[in-house]
Amino acid sequence: MAAETHTVTNQAPPLVGYDVYTADRALSEAVERHVSPERRDLVRTELSELGQASGSAQAQEWGRLANENPPVLRTHDRYGHRIDEVAFHPAWHRLLGHAVGAGLTDAWGRPDGHVRRAAAFLVWSQTEAGHGCPLSMTHAAVPALRADPGLAAVWEPRLTSRIYESELLPGAAKPGALFGMGMTEKQGGTDVRTNTTAATPLTADGEYLLTGHKWFCSAPMSDGFLVLAQAPGGLTCFLVPRVLDDATRNVFRIQRLKDKLGNRSNASAEVEFDGTWARRVGEEGRGVRTIIEMVAATRLDCVLGSAALMRQAVAQAIHHTAHRSAFGGPLIDKPLMRNVLADLALESEAATVLGLRLAAAYDSGTEAERAFARLAVPAAKYWVTKRCTPLAGEALECLGGNGYVEESGMPRLLRESPLNSIWEGSGNVQALDVLRALQREPGALDAFLQEVGRARGADHRLDGAIKDLLTELADLEGVEARARRLVERMALVLQGSLLVRWAPPEVADAFCASRLGGDWGAAFGTLPHSLALGAVVERARPVA
Repeated sequence: MAAETHTVTNQAPPLVGYDVYTADRALSEAVERHVSPERRDLVRTELSELGQASGSAQAQEWGRLANENPPVLRTHDRYGHRIDEVAFHPAWHRLLGHAVGAGLTDAWGRPDGHVRRAAAFLVWSQTEAGHGCPLSMTHAAVPALRADPGLAAVWEPRLTSRIYESELLPGAAKPGALFGMGMTEKQGGTDVRTNTTAATPLTADGEYLLTGHKWFCSAPMSDGFLVLAQAPGGLTCFLVPRVLDDATRNVFRIQRLKDKLGNRSNASAEVEFDGTWARRVGEEGRGVRTIIEMVAATRLDCVLGSAALMRQAVAQAIHHTAHRSAFGGPLIDKPLMRNVLADLALESEAATVLGLRLAAAYDSGTEAERAFARLAVPAAKYWVTKRCTPLAGEALECLGGNGYVEESGMPRLLRESPLNSIWEGSGNVQALDVLRALQREPGALDAFLQEVGRARGADHRLDGAIKDLLTELADLEGVEARARRLVERMALVLQGSLLVRWAPPEVADAFCASRLGGDWGAAFGTLPHSLALGAVVERARPVA
């Protein structure tokens, strides 16, 4: 028998067996604020049930298994027939099945659907982020398909279904379906107008054959894909099903899977089309305009996905420091650690409040709210996703060496953290999109300024930041070179205005002092020491 060398003490227990939704005050308060009063009890119940599932040991194990057993490409069967299939671990299917069953692809047709779905996406993504990709694309495909009412009538009920079916079958044989997207090609990337994939019309109206490739095509086992290709009338949007109506496989050649930094559970593929059947969505030559609504919705999901990752990182950091003692007391009570945790919590809450406000704009559907979202979504996509990586790294450091070990889960969060800043248009693309909206859609700026103006007079630092922003907006000469600076300021002013209106005073005060008032350093943990940092940390503390 081996001798016992020591007793294990002073190790934080795992953060498991808790309600991810109700433990997140910023999120639960945002939902209560944005949903209709008559539905609050219903929504609270459904999100709490999902929160308990998300915080369970079972769901956490699914997330671990899905990432430790990445998808495998099978181009041919044992007899040499081309099959182009990707095999996923069973945990992947369990995660997707639970998410679809919880309505994470069902927002467009139910009351308060976008807020409910956004909150659910933020809660469930904390178990594992990779499977959020097909959920996001399926959700976002709905407005693009509505450019063709006939297609929407056929596919929308499948995409918003609560039933997950993983087999590749004809659409008519599936009670529920998932969609993907294929826009970028080797030669152009985000510059999709340089796409070379060609679409040749067939005799039947709206039917084409595609020849070409896509450089990034995630979730390649989805049932259909919205892709861009060059038709005779210009760049056009098409629906490419994996399986045709006669049950034969469409030509969809998966060349290889990307070996990515993170997002390991999800397959991202390089695919080729060679006589691939496709159905036109929208008019020829209007492909970007047709698919742009899908892109906008996935960009909001990038904000929500980053907010989810940040919340989970902050929850882990606070939980660890609350259960770990050093130098005579719990780490969470040490003034410097408290400053770090409070700073991280501010960043997380600001991201969550902004993400839910944007979801509420989708639910409203008014012209003013659409104009507001036109500017606010790319600005939020730029800033929130940019803040994710430094936050994840700092939160990992709060766990010390334990956080650098895979078993803690923190390295997975860190590897995932840059993804949302890259997908659906990187930082420069978002900044330039904001400039495009400023120059072409003056109503968008009016709506944005009206939103931030609702908090005017409540905090002098916010008022000063709004004044400085107006000065910058008044002079757009040479603005492209300073676009990032401008968009960062827009996002911070918007976050500050929302927190001043809705967050507890200690949260709004700390945010405005640091992010808007300039009393802040270049690293997390540099908040003014005189603030109510303990209250900020306690508000963000998860209760297991």
